[in-house]
Amino acid sequence: MTTPKVVLVVEDDPVIGPALAHRLRLEGYRPRLAETGAAALREARALRPDAVVSDIRLPDMSGEEVYLRLLADLGALPAFFMTAFGDVAQAVRLVRAGARDYLTKPLDVDRLVEALGAALASAPAAPSEGREPAGLGVSAAMRGVEAMLRKAARVDVPVVLTGETGVGKEVAARFLHAASARAGEPFVALNCAAVPRDLAESTLFGHERGAFTGAATRQSGLAERAGAGTLLLDEIAELAPELQAKLLRLVQERAFLPLGAPAERRFAARLVCATHADLAARVRAGSFREDLYYRLHVIPVEIPPLRRRVEDLPWLAERLLSEAVARFGLGARRLSPPAAAALADHDWPGNVRELRNRIERAVALAEGEEIGPDDLFPESQLERAAAAAAPMLGAAIQGATRLAVSDALARAGGNRAEAARLLGVSRTTLWKRMRELGLTGE
Repeated sequence: MTTPKVVLVVEDDPVIGPALAHRLRLEGYRPRLAETGAAALREARALRPDAVVSDIRLPDMSGEEVYLRLLADLGALPAFFMTAFGDVAQAVRLVRAGARDYLTKPLDVDRLVEALGAALASAPAAPSEGREPAGLGVSAAMRGVEAMLRKAARVDVPVVLTGETGVGKEVAARFLHAASARAGEPFVALNCAAVPRDLAESTLFGHERGAFTGAATRQSGLAERAGAGTLLLDEIAELAPELQAKLLRLVQERAFLPLGAPAERRFAARLVCATHADLAARVRAGSFREDLYYRLHVIPVEIPPLRRRVEDLPWLAERLLSEAVARFGLGARRLSPPAAAALADHDWPGNVRELRNRIERAVALAEGEEIGPDDLFPESQLERAAAAAAPMLGAAIQGATRLAVSDALARAGGNRAEAARLLGVSRTTLWKRMRELGLTGE
């Protein structure tokens, strides 16, 4: 016998809420009614529902706030919102953030039941212990990345992660490591662009005592420290040409030679590389070895930029907010609906790294529990202040210009050529300024 799907209904209307719950029960669902946002969050954590149907206007918080918190706690799940015409703009924002649909009141219950059934039929089955949050995101794009990484985790071949700066390539590499049989072994990372060129080989492969001036002791490199785990080489495109040849041997022969060592050592880890550069273009330009490129580029995985997966924004923001609150110990913080809307409207050139920075700054500096748009985007305050000051500044400049031109004309006895010379401008420029300021020269 199939277990009925749990549907959380969030509605404070004493007629609509019970009536909707009754209809869903007749349709074979197991509805649970909550009349406030706080009650909805408690029920959701206890029941881990399969879907949510919520009003946008609630007594204690908005349906938008409820949805953002549910995303952080439960991950993506089908959500539908009921709204009056005045709330349609907010409902559209929710759909952009990942909600399935919104329905205007008076409610078309038949349409809701049909949409709910279709959503639950297409939703992936939840694990027996309950729905788990997605590892990398709730968007279809990031679910696809997860699926690819899980497949790659089953085989021991190099993986190349590509994507813009800040998209989370190291996070994806750690996800791959955790999904593989190597999860209990070390995860070691090296940023190839951050290591001085003269230290890069020693850092990666290690050295013996006396291998070079200053090598007072033996030092194991990251290739050795990774053991049977995972070695991540970030910004692989920046690896020096002489090291590219040695990395090729590490990949081909599964061996490396520390500086000053008499014999090679076995490389037992999985190699993962990451870059924001176009490696194929680097090969064509001659700065990256073609043979190394083909050895590394076995399973390429592109991490899409945040602007192409806006459904992840609320989920990521809530996770980063929870992490920052726990780390700083400053008490509870929550994103206001206008702040969530501001996140959705931003283009995110710095991707997840920028989002993390903005969230952490807002948590650290916000005056109260609620984080507003200006806490996330303080530069917008400066822009508004500059826009407000522009008319006053223009008036001040015009006044100063009028005073300077009048003074020069007075000193020149009305002679425009002499006044222009005193001002250091041409007669044409002086004439234009006089006309703009309404000055006759008398």
